[in-house]
Amino acid sequence: MLKLVYNKIAKRLYLTKIKFTKGIFIDRKLRLRGIPIIDVRKGGVIYLGNDVTLNSDNRNYHLNMHSPVKLFADRPGATITIGSKTRIHGSCIHAYKSIRIGSRCGIAANCQIFDSNGHELSFDNVENRINTAGKSKPINIEDDVWIGANSIILPGVTIGKGSVIGAGSVVTRKIPSMCIAAGNPARVIKSIQ
Repeated sequence: MLKLVYNKIAKRLYLTKIKFTKGIFIDRKLRLRGIPIIDVRKGGVIYLGNDVTLNSDNRNYHLNMHSPVKLFADRPGATITIGSKTRIHGSCIHAYKSIRIGSRCGIAANCQIFDSNGHELSFDNVENRINTAGKSKPINIEDDVWIGANSIILPGVTIGKGSVIGAGSVVTRKIPSMCIAAGNPARVIKSIQ
């Protein structure tokens, strides 16, 4: 009982903290289950639409989550936009430039969504690779998309409205609207249009 009271207080304090953090904008209601990691650096911005759920509570989720939700905007002008009624479960969204997630999306546990590779390939100077920063390509996940657990969404990807990404997929290119895509690399396996 004491732990439950402590968790509720910790969650309220965290919610109050992020509401007053520069660069974080919340449209009315934000649902937190557990404590996420929300980090805005160097002039980045995170927009959270109305009734967004960030679930970092492994106990009450049907899959095992290895980490809390992580939203990280860490470059000048980096933007993460999450539309209303979207639910994110124990996944990482890391923006160097721009990641847009539409409304009513479901992102299952342990997904990785990042708009940069972190380092250049630097084959002409591999000794210096660790000192490079990769180029960014915006990600756009349109409304009503469902991304299955343990999926990876790579830089430059657009996922069309209403599509489903199968669990464990690696999305390397544009996925059209209203289809099911799966695999590594993800390919359309069924179109609903």
